[in-house]
Amino acid sequence: MKILPVIMSGGSGTRLWPLSTPEQPKQFHALATRHTMIQETALRLSGAGFLKPVVICGKSHEALATAQLEAIDLTPQAVVLEPFARNTAAVAAVAALIGLEIDPEALVLLVPADHMISKPEVFRDALDRAAATATARIVTFGITPTAPETGFGYIQRGEPLAEGVYGIRRFLEKPNFETAQSYVADGGYDWNAGIFLFSPQVMLEELNRYEPDVLTATQQAFDRASLQGVTRTLDPESFKLCPSISIDYAVMERTSRAATAPCDIGWADVGGFSELWRLGAKDDVGNHAQGRTILIDAHNCLIRAEGPPVAIIGLDDIMVVSTPSGIVVAPISRAQDVKLAAEAAKRLSEVSDG
Repeated sequence: MKILPVIMSGGSGTRLWPLSTPEQPKQFHALATRHTMIQETALRLSGAGFLKPVVICGKSHEALATAQLEAIDLTPQAVVLEPFARNTAAVAAVAALIGLEIDPEALVLLVPADHMISKPEVFRDALDRAAATATARIVTFGITPTAPETGFGYIQRGEPLAEGVYGIRRFLEKPNFETAQSYVADGGYDWNAGIFLFSPQVMLEELNRYEPDVLTATQQAFDRASLQGVTRTLDPESFKLCPSISIDYAVMERTSRAATAPCDIGWADVGGFSELWRLGAKDDVGNHAQGRTILIDAHNCLIRAEGPPVAIIGLDDIMVVSTPSGIVVAPISRAQDVKLAAEAAKRLSEVSDG
């Protein structure tokens, strides 16, 4: 059975500013690997059993996404441009519609462009296990927890459906630390990674059942889209009527046709610099450095220089990121607060532009 990878390339990655910017968000950067994140995503979903990828993104990222995939000989067979963001239920609808058009017998694999998977062969095995179930159900891939993480939602497994595939008892919001500890100790809970495998017909049926307004607006935007080569720009007048709702809320938490395939695939959502430091290669005193860097008596630091040399002297547990878009210096423990700096930088830019 063929699988059509549909790559969601949205978001601005504000917690990775100034490396990630609205003009070039994190999926277009090589963070912890040789290729950019969108390239890594396409590469792991290529070869036998996979159709050429489809990309869903905003107009401002069309050229960047296409060029990066062309550079690895995986030119997308279709690019769908959203005139503005309408959350992941609309993206799932678009993925099902384009899948139905390209190959109605293929399964659609809806994946974010900005996730890391260090065990792609294990992920492919999970896809193989889930494929038969995905002809009749929407399968999400639960990530086996490695720690009581409070930054992710969780999925509680239900009854076994096939080898390595389960029904879903319930979805759970991001827990506090004590609750997350209990989930990990139980063993029947997995992180919700937002990766979906489904038949286009099943996804459209469930959207029609639970969120018909999403499907109606998206269908009209798709049917009235402008075409130029492989690029389809959704009709903005139709698309603006689409409710903004996630696919989890719209369908997955309500449907009886959901399933989960738990897997340990070396998954990481590089949402901030602390995660990048954790994943990156380090020297013998814990420093992760890229670019022209000078480290003197420094330990457990993250340094990234995209321009003049950056020198760190006598500092521990800090991050310094220097790019043409800005410079941020903070303790690694405050990495989540980088989004505050990104928001302030955006306001400064708006004031100077005005």
